Amino acid sequence: MRGMADFDTRWSIRVYYEDTDAGGVVFYANYLKFFERARTEWLRSLGIEQLELARNTGMIFIVRATALDYLSPARLDDLVVIKSRIERIGGASVDFLQEAWRDAPDGSSELLARGSIKIGCVASDTLRPGKIPAHVRLAMQSAARTAQALADAAARSAAA
Repeated sequence: MRGMADFDTRWSIRVYYEDTDAGGVVFYANYLKFFERARTEWLRSLGIEQLELARNTGMIFIVRATALDYLSPARLDDLVVIKSRIERIGGASVDFLQEAWRDAPDGSSELLARGSIKIGCVASDTLRPGKIPAHVRLAMQSAARTAQALADAAARSAAA
């Protein structure tokens, strides 16, 4: 079983003026943008380009549902690390857990937001659900297994 600190991927983003609201903190909806970018870059790291996927298979990924908890604000110029992991891969959907963290210069980290994101695979022309293409599913499963193996090895090492 995974612990909350075990994540498949990490992606960093700097907070700019455009990301903040009148109070000087990251506007709440921008966390969804940050999470989207992290998932897209993760797919890209697996060799899956979304435009190419649509052209070659007629399938696209869409966000079906989100649930976010906002725990602490990010501010202008913060470096935010988005941590993502797959919780479940279904026939036509993928459930992600994503977290936004701020890393401080002293080495400490603070959890800013946590989200559960459900992604559906749909036909680009009809938007009807369809199976995740086999090569995409295999790449995701392989990445998740590798991350789990690394997390298990780290846990064994820490316990020794």
